[in-house]
Amino acid sequence: MKQSHNIALILAGGTGERMHAVVPKQFMEIDGESVLLHTMKAFQQHPLIHEIYIVCTPEWEDFVRSEAKLGEINKFKAIVPAGESSYASARNGIEHLLDTVKEPNTIVLVHDAVRPLITQDIISRNIAVCLTHGNAITALNSHEAYLVTADGNSADGFMPREGLMRAQTPHTFPLAALRQMLQLAEERGIRESQSIFTLAGELGIAPLHIAQGDLCNFKITEQSDILIYRALKTLEE
Repeated sequence: MKQSHNIALILAGGTGERMHAVVPKQFMEIDGESVLLHTMKAFQQHPLIHEIYIVCTPEWEDFVRSEAKLGEINKFKAIVPAGESSYASARNGIEHLLDTVKEPNTIVLVHDAVRPLITQDIISRNIAVCLTHGNAITALNSHEAYLVTADGNSADGFMPREGLMRAQTPHTFPLAALRQMLQLAEERGIRESQSIFTLAGELGIAPLHIAQGDLCNFKITEQSDILIYRALKTLEE
């Protein structure tokens, strides 16, 4: 398998409105360590990750730098200003990499900072699948059927679990492919998308190849997620 230069682009620009907390969830300290630092450590520890970039709002830049220093994250390279949405933040990060990274055969793993329990195996699978097939989307088979609802109060249909997968992050693409995706999005007037992988879908990029995820690689969104994270973090230690 050919070698690649692998970059983790960690999105930490969220405001945490759904958590109803003063501190955005990615910067919360839980059991003596911020969520972001735990996420950074996962990529720091992986031998195939060469660089780490963090996307965040300006008021948290000093905090990010201090956390990287505290955690001895020597793969940390730079902070990129966040956008007004997750997609805008990812786009800002990718554009920064396009301007600064000169390594050939660069692969970018775009990951949510609030998925701190990403495993070493998930990172490995993303890199391997991307190198083999040209992209990798972390995902899990669905064990439940889904209701179809317009208002969240009633349902008028369902989607069977067969054939459905739940997407997680990382979303992994060669940097050259990301350049083309942003160019196509600009040409077609696409200014917003739910994520990098949904943008790929909107642009007709197919197939998207699956890198098997993990139930523990969940996104901290609600208060109850903190309790789950704390319990799993304890087991991890």
